[in-house]
Amino acid sequence: MDFEKDLRVTGTNIPGVLVFDLSVHGDNRGWFKENWQRAKMTGLGLPDFGPVQNNISFNAKRGVTRGIHAEPWDKFISVATGSVFGAWVDLRPGESFGRVYTTVLDPSKAIYIPRGVGNSFQALEDGTAYTYLVNAHWSAELKRTYTFVNLADPELGIEWPIPLEECELSEADKHHPMLKDALPMAPRRTLVTGCDGQLGRAVHALADGLGLPGFDYCDIDTFDMSDPAQYEQFDWSLYGTVVNCGAYTAVDKAETPEGRVAAWRANATGPALLARVCMEHNITLVHVSSDYVFDGTREVHDESEAFSPLGVYGQSKAAGDIAVSNCPRHYILRSSWVIGDGHNFVRTMKALSDRVADPADKLDRVTVVDDQVGRLTFTTDMAAAILHLLGYREGDMEPTAPAPYGTYDMTGSGEPFSWYGIAKEVFDLTNGNGDKVKPVSTEEYYANATGPVAPRPHCSALNLAKLEATGFDVPDWRESLNEYIERREMV
Repeated sequence: MDFEKDLRVTGTNIPGVLVFDLSVHGDNRGWFKENWQRAKMTGLGLPDFGPVQNNISFNAKRGVTRGIHAEPWDKFISVATGSVFGAWVDLRPGESFGRVYTTVLDPSKAIYIPRGVGNSFQALEDGTAYTYLVNAHWSAELKRTYTFVNLADPELGIEWPIPLEECELSEADKHHPMLKDALPMAPRRTLVTGCDGQLGRAVHALADGLGLPGFDYCDIDTFDMSDPAQYEQFDWSLYGTVVNCGAYTAVDKAETPEGRVAAWRANATGPALLARVCMEHNITLVHVSSDYVFDGTREVHDESEAFSPLGVYGQSKAAGDIAVSNCPRHYILRSSWVIGDGHNFVRTMKALSDRVADPADKLDRVTVVDDQVGRLTFTTDMAAAILHLLGYREGDMEPTAPAPYGTYDMTGSGEPFSWYGIAKEVFDLTNGNGDKVKPVSTEEYYANATGPVAPRPHCSALNLAKLEATGFDVPDWRESLNEYIERREMV
């Protein structure tokens, strides 16, 4: 056993399988090690997998051999005493199905095995204690989802140090199917709420375009996430991720009594209930937030800024953020000025530009607010950022390289513009008539409003550095705007 080495991690030929060299400190009394250290190991790339159970397999005699079993949970495996020859087989659907990795584990090494990778080992010493953390509680129901492969399958090419005919095996392990007959373990499913909204449609389109399996979609007509009774319709043990695209976004109407109730149900109560069920079932929760959780007094907002919402909409969104942040596995993506497939500012400005350009229409100019500054967030870019943070890469059947959990600002990159400046861009791109857009202050614009007007932040620019540090290339909002308008004109 290698004493006094530094903690380090090494990838393997099986996606997501990570080998850890542990720092072991020995003297004349024996040795000590940090077997699992969340902060250090996640810093080296271990997913924050949230273990809930610790199991120990004691193997009295050299040659005891167990496996190959793929279970519906992630595992962090180590050895307390003795040593094992471990063999792992990828039993997830995809290009790496059937891929094998082997190594010897002693107390100075550990390995992380993602859900769906078959696990087996052979004790190399008498009295070997094999220990593993898992992130789901064992149950007979979950055991029915296991996938098994025969230890002696020649297609796997596993060179067992001790011939299997000389080893102690269970009767079940002797009769498991060969790899060619084994059913791949189905990946945990992803539920997308709010699928009929602008962002929900973008996530749906991107997931379909990438050929990602296991995505389910629902909207408020089939799943009202603010109603506790409706959670019973799902078998949550099947899900690994929930992407919450649902929200109440009528900013001014939220200031009315009925709007206040609707905003708090959709933006706070619903996310809180989602967070609770995700916490109970070890599910990753993705939630989309808003620049309205801030008062807009800073020129640029980052993820560490304290909440300071001005109106009911912003208050309800801040409450939802707080609830979601209590879920151990969560991503909060904070947006501003969302543009997608649906009613939005750009579509409205394009329609007005067309009217101004029409000689038969009497509209000759348009006034737009010039004292609110920010960047557009295109739903196609937000959908790409969500899948990036979850760990999807092109060709993946399931995520393999998720980013650290937490809050990320996500808008288009580039210079912040006012609503007036963006309107001029739309008019120029549409009909070359940006000179027909005139600036006006927020106070002047709403001077003759007949209904309630929500207070709005003057500065909505968000700091994108944290998201960019994960390797995501944030598109410039002006480039996305150009592409968006071209797509709309082609439809």
